[in-house]
Amino acid sequence: MDRQEDVFAGMKEALLKGDKEEAIRWAKLSLGMGVNPLDSIDQGLTPGIQQVGKLWEEGEYFLPQLVIAAECMKAAMKVLEPAISQKGEKKHGVGKVVIGTAEGDIHDIGKTLVATLLSVNGLEIVDLGADVPIIQMVNRAVEEEADLICISALLTTTMLGQKRLIELLNEKGIRHRFKVMVGGAPASQQWAEEIGADAYGENALEAVAEAKKLIGI
Repeated sequence: MDRQEDVFAGMKEALLKGDKEEAIRWAKLSLGMGVNPLDSIDQGLTPGIQQVGKLWEEGEYFLPQLVIAAECMKAAMKVLEPAISQKGEKKHGVGKVVIGTAEGDIHDIGKTLVATLLSVNGLEIVDLGADVPIIQMVNRAVEEEADLICISALLTTTMLGQKRLIELLNEKGIRHRFKVMVGGAPASQQWAEEIGADAYGENALEAVAEAKKLIGI
């Protein structure tokens, strides 16, 4: 195994173990060795997070491990991204998603899980967190030139924010620019159709499948 392969294997192992410091160390080492940062992403970090996702689906890993692995990947990416910018290269992203929980709702475990799994599948994620004002979500989607907006709600009172999001997009004349997916306990396929959303994700895995369909991957 050559030194580059050692680096890629180290990155993958760091994600599997949930060791953020190791992920950062391998990322820094790769740059010091002159490894193309895109290769580090494609051959080290991406296979690692994909393996974590597979283990989660198989029941070997649980939600905390999935979230920690995603944080490790983000930390390593922060090290690599300046080098990517300097080279004038771009990551091989297949789509950008703005995701958040509706205003007034502080629940974000399900939303975080969906965001993590979307990241595992190669999508660029802009996670706004919980209790996000609808105008902020719309403005950020415009700013990021997102392909998809995902809005979660765990309360019947805050699910109205999902309807308001689509109304605001229509009012601004930009509804055609974004696909919108809704989710959360009180939401349903019927609700999605009623408010004019493009898709509904009943659970995290279904949300990922729907997102991929909407973006065309």
